[in-house]
Amino acid sequence: MALAKTRRGDNRVDYWPGFVDALSTLLLAIMFLLSVFVLAQFLLSQEITGKDEVLNRLNSQIDELTSLLSLERTTKQDLEDSLANVSANLQDVEGEKSRLQSLLDSGAGVSEAAEARAGKLSEILSEERQLSQRARSQVELLNQQISALRRQIAALEDALDASENRDRESKTKIADLGKRLNVALAQRVQELNRYRSDFFGRLREILSDRSDIRIVGDRFVFQSEVLFSSGSGDLNPEGKTEMLKVAQALLTIGREIPDDINWVLRVDGHTDDIPLSGTGRLKDNWELSSARATSVVRYFISEGVPANRLVAAGFGEFQPLENADTDEARSKNRRIELKLTER
Repeated sequence: MALAKTRRGDNRVDYWPGFVDALSTLLLAIMFLLSVFVLAQFLLSQEITGKDEVLNRLNSQIDELTSLLSLERTTKQDLEDSLANVSANLQDVEGEKSRLQSLLDSGAGVSEAAEARAGKLSEILSEERQLSQRARSQVELLNQQISALRRQIAALEDALDASENRDRESKTKIADLGKRLNVALAQRVQELNRYRSDFFGRLREILSDRSDIRIVGDRFVFQSEVLFSSGSGDLNPEGKTEMLKVAQALLTIGREIPDDINWVLRVDGHTDDIPLSGTGRLKDNWELSSARATSVVRYFISEGVPANRLVAAGFGEFQPLENADTDEARSKNRRIELKLTER
């Protein structure tokens, strides 16, 4: 891999990558908020689905009871019509009986046939009276059943109203939960930004005499030549000296960060676009960038930094700072970036 001469004294701050990085942090925060919102919507849909099933079941029961009530009402009307007919027949029979009884009492040409007719009418009258009584009993029973159905429908409507009220309360609680999560997230982001500023402030003081170590946005950028030999994935002695300063600053600031802030130091390895020769143990720039990031992380661990607070990532040549086809651009692209961020 070609080595480029390091330009000394170039202390210009490149604000554009910092702006892009800030936008990336904002996008990550927005993605997290969207994830929380999707989770809340998923929980709400699960609860609403259960509510809908209960509501559908209650509505189905109400429809069935309404159908039964309509059927009972139709049956009641039929019985009332039959009762009216029986009553009319009863009145006719009673009128005929009265007429015949009058004839019998007068004795005016009444024959045995008339007496038989009167007896028959008495039997019919008794049957009609029994039928009328049965009809009245059935109508009374239907009235009781209709009252019971109405009470059941009223109870189901009350249960339906209660379920809708619980559904509204659940939606209110989920909305409130989302607001609290947003507030908590904003607080955590602000706290982490404060500790990130402290960490990078200390690193600026420690590394202020190095022109080959730059600040890009919220990241410290170390040129690979400072830390590694050409084509190597192992820290050289000078690289260990510089990384020791970072580890000590990280240990100091790490003790100040509250335990409930889930922070990590991300170590990103980058290379230029010149392929490796392929004769060493590293096959390509992917492996080289990953090996360099891992080497820095392992050194931090050896100096006491907790492993769960470190992340190593290799990007090969696919995240360049400069796209020009020059040695100077390639030198800038060969780098290690350190970023204090949230897990």
